[in-house]
Amino acid sequence: MHWEQYSRDEIKQRFAQAIDRNINYHTDAVLGFPGTHLDAEDYYADNCSVLTHIPWSSPVLDDEPYLRAIIENPNHIGCHTVEVSEFGFPGTQELEREAIALCAEEIMRAPRGGYDGYIAPGGTESNLEACWILRSLFRHTHQARAGETGIVFSADTHYSVWKAANLLDLRPCPVPVDDATRQMQPAAIAAALDAAVAAGIRCVIGVVNMGTTMFSSIDDPGPLVTALQERDLAFRLHVDGAYGGFIYPFAVDDHPLDFRNSHVASITMDAHKMLKAPYGTGIFLCRKGLIDEVCTDEASYVLGKDYTICGSRSGANAVAVWMLLRDAGSEGLIARCRHLRERTDRLCARLDALGVEYYRHPAMNQVAIRSTHITPALAEKYLLVPDTHDGRPRWWKIVVMDHVRESLLEHFLNNLEKELLNQV
Repeated sequence: MHWEQYSRDEIKQRFAQAIDRNINYHTDAVLGFPGTHLDAEDYYADNCSVLTHIPWSSPVLDDEPYLRAIIENPNHIGCHTVEVSEFGFPGTQELEREAIALCAEEIMRAPRGGYDGYIAPGGTESNLEACWILRSLFRHTHQARAGETGIVFSADTHYSVWKAANLLDLRPCPVPVDDATRQMQPAAIAAALDAAVAAGIRCVIGVVNMGTTMFSSIDDPGPLVTALQERDLAFRLHVDGAYGGFIYPFAVDDHPLDFRNSHVASITMDAHKMLKAPYGTGIFLCRKGLIDEVCTDEASYVLGKDYTICGSRSGANAVAVWMLLRDAGSEGLIARCRHLRERTDRLCARLDALGVEYYRHPAMNQVAIRSTHITPALAEKYLLVPDTHDGRPRWWKIVVMDHVRESLLEHFLNNLEKELLNQV
């Protein structure tokens, strides 16, 4: 895994070249596009402190590529890794293609050019897109009718798979996990698949996690693949790396959750978590050609048609992903992820010394503490997140991000130790 780090000047220069290739609502004769730049009459207000003293045509914005991208408002409708895509914004679309290439080839080990993808408005759409593609694929290749495609996933999987099952008429097949290891066990997988087969399922979308939402656990796809093959079921895997996609591959080089695994058809990543992009910045990746299964030919006014669920997308978010990847470079992200894991190591060492039970995958920066050790007051004070808001939580999670300083963790641990002593 390696890509070059750009200096701030190089980033600004590349962005300036890209934005200059886009249509310019200020100077070009633009009649056909319904969108526009963000109008100063609407947004340039006294209460907009960031922009109050910066004229929108000011060269000051040349030093702030993301802010300028928001103002110029490029529309990245469609998918730009396919042969033809919408005209009007080729410069920033090229930055999106470069960002997708870095994610697919360098991080998720796709063969060069052997992928499609786009910057989606979040991990939920990316998971929906994956299921939509694979459902369409099974209809095309196996003549799967309504009710004959199921989606199999661990009980810890993100709720977006339930949305996918509901929206796409897929049979949901959740598999219980071991309470300590958070892994799907062979017997539980077998029971879920046997029930699915008995209900008429012939094709399966298997969702495996590169970091679950509550535990940041990593699924082992091996037992699921074995069980699917034993039952001669048609299947493809989708990897939900919305949480772990920007940390796990930087810690573990040899693993079965990227495109080196021939069963993996698609992968979700979320740039608005570990990469620190603005919210609403997911990444969808799939093997080259699969996205053709969901080409919306009826989008005839869009050059190249549309392959996404959302349609129009903010080009500014794509610029943000490109900037963040290039600003850090691969070595910068590797170092950042290592620092977060080391900080998490120290947190876990203290929890061990206090006799606190928790789950933590060693390659990840998240800790789920059993609720027996956490009082509601402590959880509220430190904004811990529960596994459920319906009834009594069984787990509270801590995510060690850049803002979680050693001093904050120390303060939390001291308060936890006092509460544990009071319980004795």
